[in-house]
Amino acid sequence: MTLIPKKFTPEVLLSAPRRSAGAPNANGTKILYTSSAYSFAEHKKTSQIRVLDIASGASTLLYEDASYSEPLWIDEDSFFFLKSGDRGSTSILRGRASRPNAAPAAEIATFNHSLSNFKIRKLEDGSIAFALTGQVTPSGDPVTTEYTENKAKETHSSGRVFTKLFVRHWDAYVTETKSTIFYGLLSMHRDSASGFEAYTLAGGQLFNLLKNTGLESPVPPFGGTGDFALGPHGLAFVARDPNHNDAVTTITNLYYVPIQSYGAEFATQTQTLVIKTGHLQGYSACPVFSPDGKKLAFTRMQSMQYESDKPRLLLLPDVGAFVSAYSTTAKDSDVIEFYATDDGKGSWDARPDSILWSKDGSELFVTAELNGRNALFRLPSSPTDASSFGIPQIVTGGCETLSTDQDEPDSRIGERDTATGVVQPLQGHGSVVDVRLLGQGSTKLLVTMTSLIDNSLYTIIDPGSLSELRGSSEPKSVVMDLVSSQAQNGLTFGLSRSQLGEIWFKGAGDYDVHALVLRPSNFDAEENRGKKYPLALLIHGGPQGAWTDSWSTRWNPAVFAEQGYVVVTPNPTGSTSYGMALQDGIQNEWGGRPYQDIVKCVDYVEQNLPYVDMSRAVALGASYGGYMINWIQGQPLGRRFKALVCHDGVFSTLNQYSSEELFFPLHDFGGTLWDNRAGYERWDPAKHTGQWATPMLVIHNELDYRLPVTEGLSMFNVLQSRKIPSRLLSFPDENHWVLKPENSLVWHKEVLGWINKYAQPDEEDTIQLAEVVSNVQI
Repeated sequence: MTLIPKKFTPEVLLSAPRRSAGAPNANGTKILYTSSAYSFAEHKKTSQIRVLDIASGASTLLYEDASYSEPLWIDEDSFFFLKSGDRGSTSILRGRASRPNAAPAAEIATFNHSLSNFKIRKLEDGSIAFALTGQVTPSGDPVTTEYTENKAKETHSSGRVFTKLFVRHWDAYVTETKSTIFYGLLSMHRDSASGFEAYTLAGGQLFNLLKNTGLESPVPPFGGTGDFALGPHGLAFVARDPNHNDAVTTITNLYYVPIQSYGAEFATQTQTLVIKTGHLQGYSACPVFSPDGKKLAFTRMQSMQYESDKPRLLLLPDVGAFVSAYSTTAKDSDVIEFYATDDGKGSWDARPDSILWSKDGSELFVTAELNGRNALFRLPSSPTDASSFGIPQIVTGGCETLSTDQDEPDSRIGERDTATGVVQPLQGHGSVVDVRLLGQGSTKLLVTMTSLIDNSLYTIIDPGSLSELRGSSEPKSVVMDLVSSQAQNGLTFGLSRSQLGEIWFKGAGDYDVHALVLRPSNFDAEENRGKKYPLALLIHGGPQGAWTDSWSTRWNPAVFAEQGYVVVTPNPTGSTSYGMALQDGIQNEWGGRPYQDIVKCVDYVEQNLPYVDMSRAVALGASYGGYMINWIQGQPLGRRFKALVCHDGVFSTLNQYSSEELFFPLHDFGGTLWDNRAGYERWDPAKHTGQWATPMLVIHNELDYRLPVTEGLSMFNVLQSRKIPSRLLSFPDENHWVLKPENSLVWHKEVLGWINKYAQPDEEDTIQLAEVVSNVQI
């Protein structure tokens, strides 16, 4: 029996189990995944490795140990995973899905330093090449606990000296240690005692791929397994260009290292080969080898100062030929660009994010945002064939249907809104998180998705033949076979897709703007007919980002809806997933077109949604959304809200040089502060503090080096000096985000308590402001 909570509260959100993407085994019968949960009663996190039987839908617990992570299938039944041990050690263990808790996992190898981002590739002789990432010293040796302790004893001073950028990045000061990729080989043999296959570490050690190269990978602060790939004869990886300053450019190259044997150190530094990409000089990402290892697909941006530029889909057509001709070729590019055009813009107006090769290597499955969803596309793997085929075809992205009717939208909601032509039911079943082949030799796909009402959905898709789509300009409706829904399509949380809708309205220019709408789960109850709800307007960060039909544990619209709000999440100028023209339109326009789009959104809601009470409207935003809250506070729109919430926002655009990734303001504000001061001043919220008047909650964290805490303190100081009702919440141990469950719970209660105080002061079941939020209360 499913226990449905009385209300979807922050506690329910934060304590709900979180599943990883599903990984199918070799014959496509089982799904391996991890699940973690946090208990507020015990104040601790639990972590499990589980296996799901596709035929029956039954899930089996294999291991429950917080030190276990990153399981990877070896074959139909056995898998490797990592264990973090004492004093920072890491072990590779082997388990069997058919023998849960029958015997301890077999230890394959142990290393005396911390490792993560585990990847493997099975080689033709049955051995397994693998790679992991970790920190190394300037000499290229692993950073151990002993090394860290000895460094701490070397000096009695805490002083730091820097002579170049970066000084600090995201939430940490930059140190002399760097990230690297370690590789090794697990040789297979038959264990005489058990009769099972067994593995040993060839040579008894790992090898530092980047030693003496001056390169760092994965790229900090967010690089991971997507930054490198294992081929049959070498490794490809992304790293920053050492000839350019990391703080003022976004240049990351893709490199390839030929390896004679994964069980031995490669011979010379000259074997680190850079893959040239011509006019494309920005971020590189997501290298993926073809099934036979002869080709390599990846993405790269064009601009070297625009972190959100459009990634271009590229192909290195022959890895072997590239290696053979490396020292003699004079070409400025080794790759072929998909959908290239003479003007350099490309004919596919989308931002590809991840890549999967089909079983036979004839096509690619690529994820990219589309109109507020993360969609899945398909195209031929040959750039020439892709050009004749046309732009990639949608597999999922609003056109798919589930092979079950349990989550069909409530007909009454659809009729009620369709009749007015305003809020339409949100089509599709969410956003793609991960896609993999359903086992070796399968043409079917295992797709992991999330949505606004479900945190994890495993489905199987049979995409059919690529030839069926040739010449078709319409998306093909694909049936997804439901394997498992973490939340039973939202039912576990008391949510359903009938709450979800979308609207389109005219923007500030000749374009339409999209917004997602989320209503309370009891919106259509008979007793609520005619009821009016306050508006909660959520403004996203980025600014090159978007609200999507996907789950979040930080800014989750359903939490606000279940507090009795109609939640509207607009995607104005600057937003991704609607084409590069809308996204790029925010450059030098931070408080211009995006602000006007938001004004038009509020006008549209007021004029077309009769169940929204605009006299009790509130607005909230984080990062760039926090900037926009501050901008709104000093503009006429600010007086239309009862309360505002600004999380880690920008107080003054003139302070952008206190940030760390300086390429961001260089692009968005059109140059340096000294060459284009007027561009920074034009949209400065601090210029309009004399008009600030609306009650406001300020949240700003001390480890936020993207937007330093002084931005939040400045906001609070202005609000208090002007005697505007205001509160300041700050976490000394959080960065640009609030990640720790206990802190996140306080964050939610402060935010919801603040807006409820002004928008729903008479509602007894809404969350109230916390009496004590820290050990300092004035």
